[in-house]
Amino acid sequence: MYEQLIQKQAKLAVIGLGYVGLPIALEFARKLQVIGFDINAKRVDMMRNHIDPSGELDAQDFEGCDITFTDSLDVLREATFYIVAVPTPIDEHAQPDLKPLLGASTSVGKVLKKGDYVVFESTVYPGCTEDDCIPVMEKLSGLKFPEDFKVGYSPERINPGDKEHTLSSIIKVVAGCDDESLDNIAKTYELVVKAGVHRASSIKVAEAAKIIENTQRDVNIALMNELSMIFDRMNINTYEVLEAAGTKWNFLKFSPGLVGGHCIGVDPYYLTYKAKELGYDAKVILSGRTTNDNMGAYIARKTVQMMIRQGKDVARSRVLVMGATFKENVEDIRNSKVADVIQELKNFSVNVDIVDPHADSDELHHEYGFRLTPPTEVRDDYDAVLVAVSHKPYLEKDEAYFQSITSEKAVLVDIKGLFRGKIQNMQYWSL
Repeated sequence: MYEQLIQKQAKLAVIGLGYVGLPIALEFARKLQVIGFDINAKRVDMMRNHIDPSGELDAQDFEGCDITFTDSLDVLREATFYIVAVPTPIDEHAQPDLKPLLGASTSVGKVLKKGDYVVFESTVYPGCTEDDCIPVMEKLSGLKFPEDFKVGYSPERINPGDKEHTLSSIIKVVAGCDDESLDNIAKTYELVVKAGVHRASSIKVAEAAKIIENTQRDVNIALMNELSMIFDRMNINTYEVLEAAGTKWNFLKFSPGLVGGHCIGVDPYYLTYKAKELGYDAKVILSGRTTNDNMGAYIARKTVQMMIRQGKDVARSRVLVMGATFKENVEDIRNSKVADVIQELKNFSVNVDIVDPHADSDELHHEYGFRLTPPTEVRDDYDAVLVAVSHKPYLEKDEAYFQSITSEKAVLVDIKGLFRGKIQNMQYWSL
């Protein structure tokens, strides 16, 4: 398989061309013949015109790539090595939503041929690839695993908005269903991952490795969030505490904040779901999830309390929220916990305006029911300003700017502590 790929006698396909799939497809397309497949025809047309629908890549990133973008199964059938990189979200009950993954498995199953390889990159609970995806492909293809086709797993580690930790610079975990497939899969990824690969002993080990990466971060951030609530009652600034504690060589440097997005705020639920299925209640993980999921409401309540102390009539007040994406300097609004802050403020009858230099107003309205306020309509009489996301343009703001858009005795809420020590005349609070 590896030899056929590098000699361009076989084609590699990437199914799902979002934040994860498109960079992978383009990277491979500099070495191999690649088919980029996505079910969204509009997105496919954009990529044919060298436009990244996710806004992460520039037009020049498409240059020099041997890639065909398509939404056609007939074109997809030309591949022999398939990489599945579709999202794995959760539903409204915080249960794994495997519809995109099983849909991709269905598409692959319809075009799968004897001798083909399928590698999954989507984050799942241990056992999902073998227990959920392979049976779908077997049923639709009429082929038998592992005799007729090989399967592997290589979890994605792409960090949206991060230009330093890119696909080629992060060690890639790879796993196969047997020694032969592991060797072929590892050598294929080594073509594009300069940092090298780590060969996991099994698909389940690789699945578990990915899911605990984000679970570990989630639990640690939950601890910081809980500490920030405790220290707030003690009138101690959490960031000052973290700076002091961080002088010890083995102190882990995590910060409090909103935990959203399609990874850290989602993946732990896949693990706890599987644990529950096996009869184990994952108390520590679920406790951390509860803490992080409640932070938006906590921040909104704190903002309202501070406005009341400043003599503001909450029902007639107006708050400007700066930032709506799930993290800084990206367009991605998936699972943005800023929406929780906004909803809780509205529950207190607060009038809320929202600005963001990266988010799309229509997407926000579709997903969360609110739109962005045009920059030209930002007022000069806000009773509070809440800086929710540390976008680069916001780092340049100073107290004079915040005073220019607020009324007397206004409150500045700075979730990430960007302006700590720089605000002298306004009522200021950060986590």
